[in-house]
Amino acid sequence: MADIVKMPKMSDTMTEGVMAKWHKKVGDKVKSGDVLAEVETDKATMDLESYWDGTLLFVGVEEGKAVPVDAVIAVIGKEGEDYKAALEAESGNQKAESPKEEAPKSEEKKEEAPVQGGGLSEEELAKKGVTVIRMPLLSDTMTEGVIAEWHKKVGDKVKDDDILADVETDKATMEVMGYATGTLLHIGVEKGSAAKVNGIIAIVGPEGTDVSGILAGGDAPAAKSESKDSEKSEGLKTEAPKEEEKAQVVSNANGGRIIASPLAKKIAKDKGIDLAQVSGSAEGGRIIKKDIENYKPAVASQQSESSKSESPKAAAATPVIPTYVGEVKFTEQPVSQMRKVIAKRLAESLFTAPHFYLTVSIDMDGAMAARTAINAVAPVKVSFNDIVIKAVAIALKKHPAVNSSWGGDKIRFNEHTNIGVAMAVEDGLLVPVVRFADGKSLSHISAEVKDFGAKAKAKKLQPADWEGSTFTVSNLGMFGIDEFTSIINSPDGAILSVGAIQAVPVVKNGAVVPGNVMKLTLGCDHRVVDGATGAQFLQTLKGLLEEPIRLLA
Repeated sequence: MADIVKMPKMSDTMTEGVMAKWHKKVGDKVKSGDVLAEVETDKATMDLESYWDGTLLFVGVEEGKAVPVDAVIAVIGKEGEDYKAALEAESGNQKAESPKEEAPKSEEKKEEAPVQGGGLSEEELAKKGVTVIRMPLLSDTMTEGVIAEWHKKVGDKVKDDDILADVETDKATMEVMGYATGTLLHIGVEKGSAAKVNGIIAIVGPEGTDVSGILAGGDAPAAKSESKDSEKSEGLKTEAPKEEEKAQVVSNANGGRIIASPLAKKIAKDKGIDLAQVSGSAEGGRIIKKDIENYKPAVASQQSESSKSESPKAAAATPVIPTYVGEVKFTEQPVSQMRKVIAKRLAESLFTAPHFYLTVSIDMDGAMAARTAINAVAPVKVSFNDIVIKAVAIALKKHPAVNSSWGGDKIRFNEHTNIGVAMAVEDGLLVPVVRFADGKSLSHISAEVKDFGAKAKAKKLQPADWEGSTFTVSNLGMFGIDEFTSIINSPDGAILSVGAIQAVPVVKNGAVVPGNVMKLTLGCDHRVVDGATGAQFLQTLKGLLEEPIRLLA
């Protein structure tokens, strides 16, 4: 029987993988141990090996596509073998394992069916000239609107361009038009009450029409009539003439009211035209699209010159602002697997672990002198970050509560010191681990960190390289950052943020002298590390860095 190849879980945080490259194609002979493909995980690009001998019968994922862990990606079997039965059996197993996933679909279908009342449905009423007016989306952040004032009452005759009501949104009070001609049959929201966006606020149609069928269906629109109602209430671009007529109130500099359609406002804004200088041709002096298109700046300038001659003091007080027309431009690109996992894990850490931060200043004169002396004899150049890693590892041995992690119903106190070193790469951030750092020399730590850095940039790190940290060090001092805070790298209980070494005046022996200061900020998970515990750890770390000879003791 043919063998099913599934997307393997290549790291502890992997939920899906991108098929970077196929090394075999359908019909190729495959041996156990052959590399079938390269898979891009959230942390590295890794080889996918075959565990079977045979012929590649089926490839289910194209290059560049992402699939979840355990999804079918290929089938290997005997040449000419019918593999479809194996695929069907596999899909059948997946359906049997997840019956809950199918339940919502049936529920959704039920929700789509329009509720019928005693009268006609909304769709049937629309054919008879009845218009359902819903609360329009008048701003990008609006979720509901309050009816500030009704300009019509039930039984009044309504024209297509009549203003029915004033609606107070989260940003302004705006006018709502019905775009319907007939009699106001129903008002669904009283003055001063709120209605959710797309909720029924009024119904217009022939006098005497029974609208109980619509009212029985509630605020949720029927699936078939949704697009029609949204076009009428929100003024979609597909109905340009209505959009031109839709009115919106703005204020000019003199406190007067300028009524203009959103389309007219947009065109005026793009062209840099002041609406106060435009005369509206629609009813009530409303400004619409054609008024903006027919507007002549020369006329406006003549009017402004005449106004200047009439009132020179007012003209002198009004500054002339030059018109600048910009262009909105942006690019979008798919989120990489690494960035998806970074976003997920950091969000989980920040919103799950209660963070607090402690900052301390370190006199780095001693560390700078020690580094110069060490690099004069060391086989590998030692950085300040290497010295910090070593000092952190020794300090953690004295403060095991900081070298801990939250386990829900228990706290793990780690006796080993595995220090995660945050490294920036092109697609995000990787945290390889220097294991048992307290027992390694500075040269050993330096060589290991440099090797991790090269592997990280080449995307050659393996899961064993980044798993198992007990504490993390993040250093942005090399970028000139004086001080910052970091999000804890779960499941660690703390993280250290390392700033730049600054040449500043310091007080020594009662005198102000030049000094070199570095700020360290400890981010703690308050579930496992208390404030006093974190402070004691920082005091120990401060002593080790200010007297580096203690690192060798």
